[in-house]
Amino acid sequence: MDIIADTMENVILVDNNDVAQGVMEKMQAHVTGSLHRAISVFVYNSKGEFLLQQRALEKYHSAGKWSNTCCSHPRPHESTIDAANRRLKEEMGMDCELEEWFNFTYRAEFDNGLVEHEFDHVFIGISDSLPQPNAAEVASFRYISTEALTSDISENPEQYTPWFRLCFERINQKKNNANSI
Repeated sequence: MDIIADTMENVILVDNNDVAQGVMEKMQAHVTGSLHRAISVFVYNSKGEFLLQQRALEKYHSAGKWSNTCCSHPRPHESTIDAANRRLKEEMGMDCELEEWFNFTYRAEFDNGLVEHEFDHVFIGISDSLPQPNAAEVASFRYISTEALTSDISENPEQYTPWFRLCFERINQKKNNANSI
C-alpha cells in the first residue's frame, strides 16, 4: 500500500462514546481535527520486549518518530479487531493473536497544521515472529525492554509519537495492576 492511497481513505467519525456519526476523508479529518475512530497495536515478544516501529520518513505527520508496533483507522463497516489485524499485516508483515486492552480519546496538534483527534482502541499481542515491515510505512523497527523504553521516553519524548507516549503509560499502569505480559 502506498502512502497516497493510504491518505485517501475514509475514517469513521465518532462521538465521545465511540458511536459512529458518519465518515470523512482521512486527511480532511486531520485538517479539521474531527474526532474519529483509531486503532493502536502493541506487540511484545516472549522476553517481554516491546516491538517499536519508526514511522516512515514520508509519513504525513510524525515522520521518523518512534511509535507502537502499528496504528491506523478502521474502514467503514470494519471492526476494530479486524482493522488491527489488517494493519499489523500491512505495516509489519506479521500476524498474532490480539486482545483489546482499553480505549481512550486524545488530541494532538502537529507543526504542519494537522490534528490527531482520535478515539483509540488499544490492542496487545505476543509474538516471536520477525517483522517484515512495509517500507512505505516503516523506516525501522527494534525490540526494547519496558525499563529501557520508559527511560528513553523520559529523556527523549520528542522522538516518540504523542499517542504512543499516552498509550505506553496506560499499558504500563494496567500491566503493573494485572501483573501480566
